[in-house]
Amino acid sequence: MTTSQLVQQIKTKKSFLCIGLDVDINKIPEHLLKENDPIFAFNKAIIDATHHLCVAYKPNTAFYEAYGIKGWRALEKTIHYLNEKHPEIFTIADAKRGDIGNTSTMYAKAFFEDLAFDSVTVAPYMGKDSIEPFLAFEDKHTILLALTSNQGAFDFQTKTVDGKELYKQVLETSKTWKNTENLMYVVGATKAEYLADIRKIIPDSFLLVPGVGAQGGNLQEVCKYGMNDSVGLLINSSRGIIYASNQTDFAEAAAKKSEELQKEMEAILS
Repeated sequence: MTTSQLVQQIKTKKSFLCIGLDVDINKIPEHLLKENDPIFAFNKAIIDATHHLCVAYKPNTAFYEAYGIKGWRALEKTIHYLNEKHPEIFTIADAKRGDIGNTSTMYAKAFFEDLAFDSVTVAPYMGKDSIEPFLAFEDKHTILLALTSNQGAFDFQTKTVDGKELYKQVLETSKTWKNTENLMYVVGATKAEYLADIRKIIPDSFLLVPGVGAQGGNLQEVCKYGMNDSVGLLINSSRGIIYASNQTDFAEAAAKKSEELQKEMEAILS
């Protein structure tokens, strides 16, 4: 998917909502456990109920890898279902990969070619030769961890080296890599006050912003400092949407929570 296609979806749906499909078998409604594939059954119901309200879905691969081959098959079925039924929706493999060049190439093939995701999250610690293999794929997007929403972010990301915070050095350095038009960035919603400085460095890039909802991030604050002329934001909510109910009405409850965010986004866009 191209960036312009993503922007068009945002305009059409009046939404920049991304729904995180982080499926914990212990939290899904009990009646789904009778299904042959409870994880996929849960995802399918969530997708069917919310696809008109969001522009992206983001499965965190750890929640599938934890269940071995069954989990990986559920992930494969989920992405195939999305690509078949809703090809206009942007898909994100939240895998946080990052390794030396030949290994990164294989990771990229796994997510871009085999599973056919539109994007994948990657860690920048090993530098450009661990990221450029992902960037080499046409019309695929590499989402670089820049400033995350967890407490441990302060261990390294905000430390000052030679008078500049490390996350700013990551942003600036990433702009020198090949095919940077395919770069997006993760910036946590709980770090909304940092967005003004981030936009000075990467004014035109899309930001994937987790942390709105259960983690306490504020949508209005994120938009105030992070939105650009193309919107430039994908606001992710996971637990706050998919676990809005653990009863048989779970999909309807997820749709209600999604619609609340979508309406808030529509108001901001107008």
